[in-house]
Amino acid sequence: MIQRFSLQPASFTPESSKEMVLLSIIAQSFFQPFSLDDNLLVILTALTSGTGVGFNRALLFLKEGERLQARMWLGPRSPEEAQAIWSILSTPGIGYAEIVEHNRELVDRTMEALQPKLRFLNYNLDVPDLKIPALAARNQEIVLVKEAKKERLVDDNFREFVDVDSFLCLPLVAKNELMGEIVVDNGITRAPITAKDIDLASLCGLLAGNYIYTTHLYKKVLEMEKMAALGEMAAFVSHQLRNPIVAIGGFTRQLLNRPCDLEKCQRNLSIIQQETKHLEEIIFKISHFLKISIKELKPIDVRPIILSLLERPDLKAKAESKRLVLRLNDQLPKILCDQVYFEEAMVNLLDNALDVTPAGGHVYLRVFPANNKWLRLTIKDSGPGLDEKTQEKIFTPFFTTKEKGIGLGLLFVKRVMEMCAGKIEVQSKPGHGTLFKLYFKAIEEKGAS
Repeated sequence: MIQRFSLQPASFTPESSKEMVLLSIIAQSFFQPFSLDDNLLVILTALTSGTGVGFNRALLFLKEGERLQARMWLGPRSPEEAQAIWSILSTPGIGYAEIVEHNRELVDRTMEALQPKLRFLNYNLDVPDLKIPALAARNQEIVLVKEAKKERLVDDNFREFVDVDSFLCLPLVAKNELMGEIVVDNGITRAPITAKDIDLASLCGLLAGNYIYTTHLYKKVLEMEKMAALGEMAAFVSHQLRNPIVAIGGFTRQLLNRPCDLEKCQRNLSIIQQETKHLEEIIFKISHFLKISIKELKPIDVRPIILSLLERPDLKAKAESKRLVLRLNDQLPKILCDQVYFEEAMVNLLDNALDVTPAGGHVYLRVFPANNKWLRLTIKDSGPGLDEKTQEKIFTPFFTTKEKGIGLGLLFVKRVMEMCAGKIEVQSKPGHGTLFKLYFKAIEEKGAS
C-alpha cells in the first residue's frame, strides 16, 4: 500500500500540537520570496497564534546602530479578536501568504495609533544603567519578568505601554551579534507563561535573529556585486576615453593660446576646453575612488584636522554667505583611521552640506565622544532635505542630486568609514535638511583611568 502526503499540512485543528503548528507556520517562510518584515511578521504570528505558542501579544524591537528601537506590534485588543485570528489561521488550505496578508492588515490598523508611543521605546544600549527590556537584549539572555509593576529594573515607559504583570524578553541573536528583541505577553487572557512556552518561544527568537542576519548578509553581497560592476565600468571608461580626452584638451589649449580673429571659433573652442576639463575630472574621480586602500589603520587626532579643514580656501569661499557652526569638545579620544582619507571624507561631506544650504543658512559640525567606545561626528545642513526613496539611493554608485555631480562622493565616504571600522547614518526629511552621523572607534589612551 502506498500513501501520499503533502509536503506541508493543508490545515490545522485545535487538537494539533503546538510544536507541529509552530514548525509548519515557520517552515513555509523558507519557500516564499517575502521581505524581512514579512518573515518577522510570520514569527510574531507563530508566537501569538491560538494553538501555536499561544502568547496574546508580541512586540518587535530592532537594533539600529547602538540603539534598540520598537518597530512592530502584533496582538489582539480583545479575547474575541484573538479567537477570530486563530479561526482564520485554521481555515482549510490557508498558507503562508494568507497569514502574512491578514496580519499585515492587522498591523497596519494598529500601528498608526501606536507609532507615537513606540517612539519612546528607544534605548541606548551603551548606557550603564540600562533597564528591561533593553537590558535583556544587551546581555543576550531570555528574561521572564513577573510582578512587573513592582520590579525596579523595568523601564517606566515600557511598563506603561504593555500594562501587564508578566512578560517574556527574547533577544534575537545571530553569530553572537544582537539583532533585536521580541517581547511577548498574555495581556488578554492573563495566562501564566510556562517553561514549555519559553522553550518554544526561544526557537522563534533564534529563527528571527537569523532572518535578520541573513538579510543583512544578503545586502552586503549585493553591495559587493555593485562595487564589482562599478570597478569593471570604471576600468573600461578610463581605458577607452582617457587618452583621447587628454589629447583633445591639449590641442584645445594650444589653439586657444594662438591669436584667433574668429570670435565664434574662440567661443566654441572655449566650450570644448571646459567640457574636456569636466570629463578629465570625472575620470580622475572614478580612478581615485577605485584606488581607495588603507594598508594600516593608525591613531589620529581629529581635532587639529577639523580645525585646519575650516581654513581651506575652497570651503571658506563656499561658506561666505552662510554660517558654519563648529562645536568641538576640548577632550577628544584618538581614532583609528587614515588621516588623508579621513580629511577627504570630511571635505566631501562639508562640501555637500554647503552646496545644498542656501545663503543665510547654517551648517552645523559637531565632534564629541558618543561613549567610551565611539567618537561621533555629525554634519547637519539647512538644505531641502531628502525623501525616503532618495535616502535609500544616496550611497549607490553614480547616483547624484547635483546637476554636475557624478555620484561617488558619499560612496567614497561610506567606503572610508567601512575601512576604518566605523559606521555612517543618515537622517533627513523634506524641508528639514539632512544630518550625517559618523561613528569612529575611539582609542583608549594608555594610563587613562
